[in-house]
Amino acid sequence: MNTLLRSCSRLNQRGIHYLTVAERLIRLNLFFYDELQFGPHHEPREHHANHDGGDEDPENHYLHHVLAQRQGSAVPLALLWLELAKDVYLNAHGVFFAGQLLIRVLPGQGQQIVIDPLNGRSLSPAHLAQRLHPGDARMAALVEQRMPGLLLQTATPREIIAHMLRNLQAIFMAQRDFARLLGVQNRLMTLLPTDWETLRERALTYRQLGLVERAIEDLQQYLAHVHQGPCAQEAAQALEQLRMQR
Repeated sequence: MNTLLRSCSRLNQRGIHYLTVAERLIRLNLFFYDELQFGPHHEPREHHANHDGGDEDPENHYLHHVLAQRQGSAVPLALLWLELAKDVYLNAHGVFFAGQLLIRVLPGQGQQIVIDPLNGRSLSPAHLAQRLHPGDARMAALVEQRMPGLLLQTATPREIIAHMLRNLQAIFMAQRDFARLLGVQNRLMTLLPTDWETLRERALTYRQLGLVERAIEDLQQYLAHVHQGPCAQEAAQALEQLRMQR
């Protein structure tokens, strides 16, 4: 983070505080994406509904890696951009839209500017509608008509971290890297102790790692809170099988 702090100092020395909100936003984007050359690890596909621009390499989701390589997924890029935005007094926050983390800047007078953290581009209502309904022009057009009044809910720091951890969880699940998957799930449970679905998934990870007693403990706790549904039935069956392995 020392590198980022030095970057803040360089940005402040340019008198950016005395500019309008629009001018500060342009200067910040030029500084972050052009001068510092932060950006996605690869060019993301346009309007993909659940794409955070970090491919399947878990390193692109870790803040320290993105700071060093200046390439990564949307979440760490957004966090770094927002840190710089604070220093130049931009009223900016992370927001979730269509499963993606975006940046919202509030210049005042009820206006909002929505930005893609992968490249700094502002997203019009038409762009947002297409992201919400990719490939469905009719539905996108209907959504676009309502988009000017859309209120995007600010994402809390806890929600942003959880989103980043869930991205990593999906990657490690796909790679069947159960040791690293367990580490991510432990962090998720610390962050969200009543996330029963993650608790159930952690039990399955324990089972894959041969940690039978811990898997049993998690499944028992899960079933104490979730009593119905297909996941509860599967958890009960898994619990019975694990008890037989004792």
